[in-house]
Amino acid sequence: MKQNLSKSLLLGLMVVMGLGFFVPAVTYADEDLTSTEKAETEENKSTGGTNISLSPVSKILQISSNSEYEDHMTVTNDGDNDMRIEVYAAPYSYVYSEDEDAYKLGFNNENNFTQITRWITFRDKDGNYVQKPTFEIAPHNSLDIYYKINTPDNIPAGGQYAVIFAHTLTGTMSASGIKTEASPGMVVYGRSTEGETIVKAEISDLTIKQTVNEGTNVINKINASAKIKNVGNVDFSGTGKLTVDGVLGGAHYETPTNTGRISVIPEAELAVSDVWEETPAFGLFKVTWTVMAGGETQTIEQMVFINPVPFVIITIILLTIIIVTIIIVVRKRKERRSRFAV
Repeated sequence: MKQNLSKSLLLGLMVVMGLGFFVPAVTYADEDLTSTEKAETEENKSTGGTNISLSPVSKILQISSNSEYEDHMTVTNDGDNDMRIEVYAAPYSYVYSEDEDAYKLGFNNENNFTQITRWITFRDKDGNYVQKPTFEIAPHNSLDIYYKINTPDNIPAGGQYAVIFAHTLTGTMSASGIKTEASPGMVVYGRSTEGETIVKAEISDLTIKQTVNEGTNVINKINASAKIKNVGNVDFSGTGKLTVDGVLGGAHYETPTNTGRISVIPEAELAVSDVWEETPAFGLFKVTWTVMAGGETQTIEQMVFINPVPFVIITIILLTIIIVTIIIVVRKRKERRSRFAV
């Protein structure tokens, strides 16, 4: 009987320890790092009551030394008032932020991959090509903006990146009396036909965890994330695939094929992530997280136990009571045996 009680005690301790290992290291959901595709979308939305749109949102082209490329984009005034805009090119790059420990999209950082900014000019109202022309657009009208890219005698290998902005100079007044402006932009992806093109990605920090939404109810959601760094000289696409299966079989979730893809330009490190929004309140799942970028692939797997916090607390309390009861029973039986022995 003593051996059975000892085994029960050991089993109880193992269960408590097991639950301790299964209880997730909970973190609060962070906002995703801004991806290229997200930036393109947001930059082309009307903002602050200034109704302006731009098409297309991006342009991909092959460039060579000592060459000229000409194209156009269309800017539309969707508002009810006359609009005056200024068109110009700016560097398209990411800058590391120590405060946020992340790479943030910026338009002032010049590097070897943003030289194309200086090669772009625009045709003004008089037919001359200048760097910052201004235009007027009537309400509910569109205007084609023509631009040229004149490359020098020698251009670097790899990619060149810029944003062509259409910045409003005549914003609208909000209800609070603040003047609002907008700057939709078209991203230019230039791929050099000269020199060596290096596609190289570094994938790191693959993580599967549970995020918590604060509110009246605590909700655990299976979440996966990773970082993709471009250490080559040309942009590439990166994507993450999250799959969740039951321990006894059956697929519960898989990242949709049309989501989770980001574009990573040289000298940038961006995050890719996904979350199972319909994660149930209880269950044990086999979770797989696969990240692919620049010809590289990394995968991690993890067993995830989803459980309501009150359930864990109650379970630990009950197990503690059981263990204490077993200890008391064992001690009493020992005392009785010692009395009989005397």
